[in-house]
Amino acid sequence: MDLLKTIGKTVQDQFRGSRRVLSFGEYLELVRESPRSQLRGAAQYLADMFEHFGWDDAPSPGRKDRRARLFDAPWADGQGRLAGHEEVQGAIHRSLRNFVRQGRVDRFLLLTGPNGSAKSTITEMMARGMESYSAQDEGALYRFNWIFPTEKLSRSDIGFGGSGGAGDTPGDLESFAHLDEIQVDARLPCEMGDHPLLLVPREARAEMLKELRDGCEGTVCDDLSHSAYLIEGDLCPKCKLVYEALLVSYEGDFMRLLRHVQVERFYASRRYRQATSRVEPQLAADAQTRQVTADRSLSALPTALQNVNLFELDGHLVQANRGVVDFSDLLKRPLEAYKYLLIAVEEGRVMLDRANIFFDLLFLGSSNESHLNALMESAEWTSFKARMELIKVPYLRDYLQEKQIYDAQVAGGQVGKHIAPHATAVAALWAVLSRVFKPRGERYDDKLKGLVQKITPLQKAELYARGKVPAWARGDDAKLLRGAVQELWQETSNEVVYEGRIGPSPREMKTLLLHAGQNSNYGCLSPNAVLDGLAGLVKETSVYAYLRMEPKDGYHDFAGFIDAARTWYMDRADREVSAASGLVAEESHHDLFARYLTHAIAQTRGEKVHNKVTGAHEEPDARLLAEVEKDLEMFGSAEDYRGSLISRIGAWSVDHSGEKPDYHEIFPAQLEQLRDAFFRRRGDRLRQLLNHVLLVLGDDKDGLDASEVEEARQVVERLQEAYGYCPHCAREAVVLLMRERYAE
Repeated sequence: MDLLKTIGKTVQDQFRGSRRVLSFGEYLELVRESPRSQLRGAAQYLADMFEHFGWDDAPSPGRKDRRARLFDAPWADGQGRLAGHEEVQGAIHRSLRNFVRQGRVDRFLLLTGPNGSAKSTITEMMARGMESYSAQDEGALYRFNWIFPTEKLSRSDIGFGGSGGAGDTPGDLESFAHLDEIQVDARLPCEMGDHPLLLVPREARAEMLKELRDGCEGTVCDDLSHSAYLIEGDLCPKCKLVYEALLVSYEGDFMRLLRHVQVERFYASRRYRQATSRVEPQLAADAQTRQVTADRSLSALPTALQNVNLFELDGHLVQANRGVVDFSDLLKRPLEAYKYLLIAVEEGRVMLDRANIFFDLLFLGSSNESHLNALMESAEWTSFKARMELIKVPYLRDYLQEKQIYDAQVAGGQVGKHIAPHATAVAALWAVLSRVFKPRGERYDDKLKGLVQKITPLQKAELYARGKVPAWARGDDAKLLRGAVQELWQETSNEVVYEGRIGPSPREMKTLLLHAGQNSNYGCLSPNAVLDGLAGLVKETSVYAYLRMEPKDGYHDFAGFIDAARTWYMDRADREVSAASGLVAEESHHDLFARYLTHAIAQTRGEKVHNKVTGAHEEPDARLLAEVEKDLEMFGSAEDYRGSLISRIGAWSVDHSGEKPDYHEIFPAQLEQLRDAFFRRRGDRLRQLLNHVLLVLGDDKDGLDASEVEEARQVVERLQEAYGYCPHCAREAVVLLMRERYAE
């Protein structure tokens, strides 16, 4: 019982602290305290929700994007987060801000893209964000109910008067909002969730809003703007009837009318369809009316309302008012089924059989490209386009972002096996390779034209994801390609068939990964299991239309992409196995490159280098410079090459003022070259060690002495601890490397 009392006290304190139930007068005080949060429409509310969670810089190669933390699901520790699509997030936020400036939502935001491109995830994240935001003080939402006291408290023949003893009659109460339930005969909610200020007559409301706005001070008021809904709106039909009945009964006494108003805080909820609702493709009406007095005892309502036909509203649009309604796969409906949206979006109202109802909500929807193209061919398209804002949601073209999707989808116990390093990355890379298009050289100037036409699908994928230029691009050519990433990214954005529209969806790739995880030929979900699954997938040309595309210049070569993904995997496995070999410390390549740069900078500037051992200042080490530049496959003159490296350090330092240069970030390709060159020179030693590793993994140590066994075991342990390999995938990686890279 003590525990229950403690819980009960906590719940009660939270209830009172959150100001769940207020009288109308108490609510006006809240409005005066927080005009910025209480005088906003749905568009402002949603825009503020974005700002509440904040933004992070999400720099991508050649692009400066911002990522809304809203889509990282911070309320759920990132569970269900959206991978990528920063451009879409920015487009939605810009549209919301435009609606705020206009004072009304006058366009339908339609997310368009191929099946499985995360359109539903985006709308779902916005709904989940509203749930979290509405639970915060700054995101509080309020609506109102009509409260009618019991006959004991109200004995008037019209049902609203007060003639009882002092202290227990409505005439002695300023508000019925806080009456106990046993003192209340009827409680009529507003199904529309109308804003409480709509109870104030329009002219007086306009004056009140102006006064509140003029008196608002501080940063919280900087962006205070009133929506047309608050300025011009009116009560829902049922509330209007109750309002008029009360006003007549009280002979125009507005203050007595307000006693019946109970202002209630409510919370956005997907489950209960409060301020957010998803409309699936269907033929059912999105809003309808139902008579209230037809299915409840007339005695439960005051006398003055028993002769009034009250109709309550229902439907997705009603439930979503004050928030967002999401029409999933909107264009799957017959055209006539959503024509009404033209008026609903433009005027913020819908005509029902008994009344017009007005909304304050964001109209959001999704559609795949085939249905959108069909609408574009119809005579109605012009009318729809004028009231729609199309936001493209393509498949991801950054394989590092695509990998995040697969990591989340196959995490936990879904596979039932260990997930090997690079397994999801191999799937993500193949998916992105299948989506990218060959650059169109005619769109670029002569110098850049020749460069972009040489780019292979794998090189384009690396350029998009890591900003890595092809090895053949040196000096000025490399700079041109790095500067052209944004242009390449946007090349087909205004075309019907744009890059990212065609290819495998994440849903299909998830199925492939799960099937690969069940492949009995492999002890874990390994890259080789994924590659085997892809080999089967590319044969299903009758199932997947994109597989029927003709290969051209290496693009759309889906079988060839498997080989590219295998090579990509081997490169990474090679570096990890080499690093785990212990033949050289991983940071030694960094230290060597750092020493090289120190001597190169001194040589370029005509300076001497301080010898930390002797304390003397010496000439730059020409032998060191020559050996490192040989491993780096230096091009052009030594002076120009060194100058280009120094320039890159300078450019990095401009964006990272006061920070010590991070060579891992600035020169990843050069560090890889030094590492690879080292292990090429020690190929025989590495081959011997890997043979020993295979014997140890196969529990066949005959012929190995104790030191060789221990050395091999240490390699396996490093692979497990540093890179996440298990014995199965470690053996697979070593066997593949021995066959493809270290065969005698």
